[in-house]
Amino acid sequence: MHTHPHSAFNYNFRTPGSHVEGPIHFAFGQSSLGTVLVALSQRGVCAIFLGEESQELRHQLAAEFPDIKLQPGRASMNNELKQVIDFIDKGVTDGVIDLDIGGTAFQQNVWQVLCGIRAGKTRSYSDVARDLGRPEAVRAVAGACAANVLAIAIPCHRLVRRDGSTSGYRWGVERKRALLKEEATEMCVEFSQ
Repeated sequence: MHTHPHSAFNYNFRTPGSHVEGPIHFAFGQSSLGTVLVALSQRGVCAIFLGEESQELRHQLAAEFPDIKLQPGRASMNNELKQVIDFIDKGVTDGVIDLDIGGTAFQQNVWQVLCGIRAGKTRSYSDVARDLGRPEAVRAVAGACAANVLAIAIPCHRLVRRDGSTSGYRWGVERKRALLKEEATEMCVEFSQ
């Protein structure tokens, strides 16, 4: 388990390649970035999806976890849903959210580097590849970002092209720009106080 200082999340990485413990319960809510789907396994929040339309997000969840039983969330999921939406909208949570993180060993290594990028900062894909001692693996780093199912919690939105321009984002480039702008604004407010 990894927790970064002042983090809203406990980063629980499963053994690389292992499957999530189902069933997965899921619930929808509304945030400043649109519809949010939060999915909960036996070990914690295993997916956070952003989009326009709940049915489309439900299809994405089924595609991501094809062999796991999916169940609409019970009332006890309200807490996780509220915490995730609070984090998206306000940058803070009431308590710490347990994450259940899968992926390959390489993907997990990329995601751990991303989790070390502070809000208001960005890095390039090639920076991360270098950090991992694999400077040639820029495309693989981008692939790990595309495979991330935990929007915001694993902050792929903080990766930009080497020239600083905003590139693709699983949940839409406009959302990525909005997140980066919001985080930059929050940092300015913190420094001015």
